[in-house]
Amino acid sequence: MAKTMKSSSIKEISIDRIFNAILTFILILVNIIMLYPFIYVISTAISDQGQVIAGNVWLYPRGFDMTAVKQIVQYPLFARAYLNTIIYSVSATVMVLLMTSITAYPLSRPKFTASKFLLKIYVVTMFFGGGMIPTYLVYKNYGLVDNPLVMIIPGAVSAWNLVIVRTFFKSTIPESLHESACIEGANDWTILWRIVLPLSKPVLATIALFTMVGVWNNFFTGLLYFNKSELYPLQLILRMILINASMSANPAEGSFMDFMQKSSTQSLKAAAIVVSILPIICIYPFMQKYFVKGVMIGSIKG
Repeated sequence: MAKTMKSSSIKEISIDRIFNAILTFILILVNIIMLYPFIYVISTAISDQGQVIAGNVWLYPRGFDMTAVKQIVQYPLFARAYLNTIIYSVSATVMVLLMTSITAYPLSRPKFTASKFLLKIYVVTMFFGGGMIPTYLVYKNYGLVDNPLVMIIPGAVSAWNLVIVRTFFKSTIPESLHESACIEGANDWTILWRIVLPLSKPVLATIALFTMVGVWNNFFTGLLYFNKSELYPLQLILRMILINASMSANPAEGSFMDFMQKSSTQSLKAAAIVVSILPIICIYPFMQKYFVKGVMIGSIKG
């Protein structure tokens, strides 16, 4: 009997090892597939122009050359768009955190009888929208066309963010803290700013990361509502590089075409991508632990 149990346990251990080996191999393969585009783009951006045109760059850089990166960084419209995107991303993130916290807190309080009704109204907006043209007309009537605020105000309160933060407040912050603060004479504003928000760093960091990445990658809003090139976000300039046919509308875009002739188009595309994603790549590792914890706590617990 003992021999049978021993052989069974050995067999289970062998199966576990085989499974772990297969899983490890699959994960390594997935990582290689995901990392290759980044390595290729970086190699193309810093490789010699002749090697890029000849198609000799496929993994590692061939002949170090930073010409394309320098031209992208030195181009005035690109630098302005880079600054615009930083301003839009930071401002939108602050606005979203502020408005979402103020809105989610009362919805998480059991004494607020209208919370379920209001939450259902917010959730409806996740599934139904007004459409592109009606939305444009509304923004135009409010003076948001050619206005930087169009990148910040419309997304100040998202139903998805609201549900996550409200669930976090309701399931993670003990009711005893609210009761203790009320006994000490604190009002709801004091409880929110001094107790709830300091204890909600994981979910707030998660929402901040969602918002910053979303605004940083947003080119469609600028495409619809910006006619002035000095207001363009970075991703719209990147789109101009990737779609050369869209650059014949005005003199500013014509000068951009002249600028592109100074270097390999493929190298310029790669350099623009590297420069545009660099800040997000630098920020993400520091936010990842909060990102995972915030999503798990805010969306799984009842």
